Amino acid sequence: MTFERTALDGVLIIRPDPQTDERGFFARTWCDREARDHGLAPTWVQCSISYNTRRGIVRGLHYQRAPYEEAKLVRCTMGRIHDVVLDVRPKSPSFGRHLALELSAMNRLAVYVPPGYAHGFQVLEDGSEVFYQISEFYAPTHAAGVRWDDPALGIRWPVSPATLSDRDRALPDLSVPDAASKQSV
Repeated sequence: MTFERTALDGVLIIRPDPQTDERGFFARTWCDREARDHGLAPTWVQCSISYNTRRGIVRGLHYQRAPYEEAKLVRCTMGRIHDVVLDVRPKSPSFGRHLALELSAMNRLAVYVPPGYAHGFQVLEDGSEVFYQISEFYAPTHAAGVRWDDPALGIRWPVSPATLSDRDRALPDLSVPDAASKQSV
């Protein structure tokens, strides 16, 4: 596996290193030893999938507040998504900045989302499925989020949104000081 640092502190893109032969390939998608070598040490306590019927669905941007902050390892196992990670740590120099990338069954990339970041995605193909490994148990009383289309964030979503949950429609904007300087990375 290769671990690629991004402009957001602690957010990593993880690429499998497939070993191929005439049958296809085999690749590890997580290794604690290699992760620790790159400064990651989560214990995964939950795994979840999100199946999405239609192109354009938006989910997020979600996170959990302290003391239940969570790290996530996110990959798209079927179809394609436009994945977004947003820094919601108020004292961070990159507060309000985001990273956007395509995750797909074909590119097999994963994104490591550390605690203190919100996460969301938009479905780019009908029938897309997202697989999450999560470091903290879900705590509904500490669930939080940021509005997916907060204009101060400058997130460019590739297609018109088809469906949003009532919860996601009601999420607040993130108050971003000097929003013009806090665009994507």
